[in-house]
Amino acid sequence: MFKSLKLTCDQATTICDKNQYGEASLLDKVKLNIHFITCKICFKYTKQNMTLTKLYKGHAKRCKEMKHCLSDEEKNALKRELEKINK
Repeated sequence: MFKSLKLTCDQATTICDKNQYGEASLLDKVKLNIHFITCKICFKYTKQNMTLTKLYKGHAKRCKEMKHCLSDEEKNALKRELEKINK
């Protein structure tokens, strides 16, 4: 019975990634937590992965709130540069 709960590190990282997107099943989560008991490297990977995801989501939220538009001067400069390249 316990053999079915055993994961390789490769499988554990896959489940970790699925878990971050809400795609991991309850059984997958149980297997992952059992794997963490014996493998501190995968535990650290998961912790770092969660931290990076939180940072990215925070940055993405701020980025969406900002308006990213070129000024007319910047647009004209870009057009001139493109015209130089196309000649």
